Order: sequence, then structure tokens, then C-alpha cells
Amino acid sequence: MNYRHIYHAGNFADLMKHGILVTLLQALSRKAKPWCYFDTHAGAGLYDTQAEAAVKTAEAAAGIGRLWQAAADLPDALQVLYRIVQKFNPGMQTQAPRYYPGSPLVAAALAREHDRLILSEKQPDEAALLKQRLHRDARVAVHVRDGYEMLRALVPPPERRGLVLIDPPFERDDEFVQMADTCTAAHRRWPEGVYCLWYPIKDTPIVTRFHRRLRESGMRRILSTALRIGPPNAASLSECGMLIVNPPWQTDAEIARTLAFLARTLAPARGGSRVNWLVME
Repeated sequence: MNYRHIYHAGNFADLMKHGILVTLLQALSRKAKPWCYFDTHAGAGLYDTQAEAAVKTAEAAAGIGRLWQAAADLPDALQVLYRIVQKFNPGMQTQAPRYYPGSPLVAAALAREHDRLILSEKQPDEAALLKQRLHRDARVAVHVRDGYEMLRALVPPPERRGLVLIDPPFERDDEFVQMADTCTAAHRRWPEGVYCLWYPIKDTPIVTRFHRRLRESGMRRILSTALRIGPPNAASLSECGMLIVNPPWQTDAEIARTLAFLARTLAPARGGSRVNWLVME
């Protein structure tokens, strides 16, 4: 595995993913009962957007950097994300943030005292950084293991409520198949869970087959979302999607507002977004 998220931290895909994550976890928190968050490919937790690798791609500047300039007009979910990012960058209210949190730290910021986080990261060095950043948080468990295997082994959680994020690096040829089959298997054991499957949109036939596999899985209530910042580009990612199984009530409308804002803000002339039901009830 050669993937390192530092090259892409804080880019448009992270903003999409984390805007949706905020919306869903806040919806789960409207009830007093605790929830459990699973992250199958958790990464290092926090990323320096001024590191050489990040500066090389300049993706953070085109993502969180542009969003920071629109702070006064942010929709609800992005306002929450803004405040979370701000906590990792004290004294940097008027300039683009240097440090950008990964999904585990975003989820930890939203978790209440009785909620839990179960994180998996297969790369030992990334897992060590993640453990270091969260070692004082008793709500968090970090596993150095295959995330797909972890999820199949540990669901359902005792809480019976919660969310799964599957956000792999897409270095395997069968990644889309692994995502779909792992989600389907986990859903059979834990049908109440909310499942979020993030993916790049580069090869239309592969994405079409992925969607068909999910439609034929027997799962219901699958929301399809996408964010585009430009035309298809073989050299870099310009569009990504997320399928959400069991989104809480009315979160589809809030997600649509968030993604439309990101498209207008990050790529006013070339951007676009889409939210529709892949499978209804």
C-alpha cells in the first residue's frame, strides 16, 4: 500500500465527505441513545497542508483554502466543520488553516461522552500517528488491521445505532467489489446501521457496475451523492461520490444544500452536484 492521504488532505473530496459526515452524525445525536462510529480506512488523523507532499498537489488550497474565504455564508454542516477545523488551527481565523483533520478526528469532535469510535488503519506508521493523536480519548479504539475484516468481525455493536465510513485508497483492482460486498455482509448483521461508501468517479463503467451490485444486494434506502469540480481528468480527481445506506430522516435535503454550496464555491464555472435515490424503500 503506497497511498498517503497527506497529498489530498483538505481537498474537495474531503470537504464533501466531512460535510456529509457532520450531517449524519448530528442527526444520530438528536436522540439521547449512544452511537458507534466505524472507520475502515482511518489514516493518520491530522494532516499538515504546508507539508511538502500537500504543497506539491495544492489540493488543500483549492479545497479548504477556498472554503475558508466563504466562512460568512456557510450552510449548517459546513459551519460545524469550519469550527472543528478551526480548533486545530488556533489563531488562524482569517487565513487558510494549516492543519486539516481526517474523518476520525471529525467524528471524535462530534461524539458525545457515551458514544464510541472504532477505527482501523492497516498501515503501521499511519496507525501509530492516529493512536498518538487519540490516545487520551477513552471513547476511541484503534485497530491495526484490515478494515473490511474488522467491520465484518465487530458488527453489530452493542449500541445498535451508529455509522460506518468506508473510504479506501482504491489501490486494489477489486476495491469497488470489496466495498459493496463488505457493506452488504455488515448490513445483514446490522441492518439498522448507516453506511457511507466514498468512491472516486473516473471510470463510468466501473461505477455503474458498483451501483448495480448495491441495487441487487437487497439493501433498501440507498442515497447516491456526487460532487464535481471540473470535467473528467485522467491526471487528477475531479469528481467523487458517496452512497449512503439508511440516511436519517430529511438528511438528503441537507446534504443536497451542502454539496450545491461546495460546487458553487469551489468551482463556480465548472462544478456541479447530484443527490438522488439509488434505491428507495
